[in-house]
Amino acid sequence: MTMYSVGMKKMGPYYMAGQKMNNTIIEYINGMEVVKVFNKDADSYERFRKDVSDYRDYTLAWYKAAWPWMAIYSSLLPCTIILTLPVGAWFVLSGWSTLPNLILVLCLSLSIGMPLLKSLGFLPTMPQLNYKISALEQVLDAPELQQTEDAFHGKDDTITYDHVSFAYQTTQPGPDGKPVVIEDEVLHDISFTAKAGQKTALVGESGSGKSTLAKLLIHYYDPQKGSISIGGQKLCDMSLEALNSRISYVAQDQYLFNTSLLENIRLGRLNATDEEVVEAAKKAQCMEFLEKLPQGIHSMAGDAGKMLSGGQHQRISLARAILKDAPIVVLDEATAYADPENEEKMEAAIAELVKGKTLVVIAHKLPAIMNADQICVMDHGKLVATGKHQELIQSCPEYQKLWKAAQDSAEWKVHTAKEGK
Repeated sequence: MTMYSVGMKKMGPYYMAGQKMNNTIIEYINGMEVVKVFNKDADSYERFRKDVSDYRDYTLAWYKAAWPWMAIYSSLLPCTIILTLPVGAWFVLSGWSTLPNLILVLCLSLSIGMPLLKSLGFLPTMPQLNYKISALEQVLDAPELQQTEDAFHGKDDTITYDHVSFAYQTTQPGPDGKPVVIEDEVLHDISFTAKAGQKTALVGESGSGKSTLAKLLIHYYDPQKGSISIGGQKLCDMSLEALNSRISYVAQDQYLFNTSLLENIRLGRLNATDEEVVEAAKKAQCMEFLEKLPQGIHSMAGDAGKMLSGGQHQRISLARAILKDAPIVVLDEATAYADPENEEKMEAAIAELVKGKTLVVIAHKLPAIMNADQICVMDHGKLVATGKHQELIQSCPEYQKLWKAAQDSAEWKVHTAKEGK
């Protein structure tokens, strides 16, 4: 019982240290190229060494707490005759037992020690099993996404956020060593309306909650408080299939499967013909690089799309959205990886995608959203202002700061010093 209680207290930190060590090892290996280029071998290896050492220390601390008890029962159990011979002899001399019974018990005790020792060998695994079972129960007990089997029956494509709050959940070891869930609220009482057929932009510093708002709209999560509706129908009152048919979501990092680029684009609408897929690729300005590939649009994307650059990834994801042709389009930094030469092509693809659609766009390049019908300014998970560009420039300090930063970065240039200066 002592070993079990000590094990439960040390189990959480032990697993956290192991997870951190594994992540560091993977990062150390994957980032080796960057480490070498920037001559950060010493710093990177020091972090690697520290996390491995921390894991070793947690492991040894757990073992040291258990080793004394393991040594005691490992020594005594194989030698059960130490107890049975004197006590049994006393029982016989006192008339409480007989000599044949003593001999029988001595024979049994000689063979029972090792099975007992082997059974106790499973004792150190009990805290591990208990910890893992607790973690699994937390996952299995997590509430499912709220949805029904109903189709979409909203009156239009107007999107309404009504007092929405949301917190991400992380698991940490509690005082008793068992995993506990910690909530970190990232959205606080958000309310606004994105009207059908209009362009609504979400702006703010990194980490202000813009992408979380977009993920809530595609029902990736349920908000802890408040609700989101489309055309007056709440997301939780329709099926995921009905919702997905209404929304095209283009993120800055879209996953490509290791199949042909044709099939990757066809994910937008699985029953699309090859001709429709090619037409969507043309509208997304993909043909320029597709035609240079050995097998054209039938070329393989590679593991996680490694055969394409970041900008090409995004154009493929735009082609998916164009093929899907949903009435609501959500763009989350859709031109984040576009270089100056291809940014114009990306903008042309986006213009083709959003024709006549309800558009929600997240962007750090503020000049790209100046003409939005509504701009929502986020700051540390709160909606601090809404309005058009000219209104916010005059009345919103947070937007003024973002606009000044955008202007300064646009004017930033590298100047080379002339000889003699």
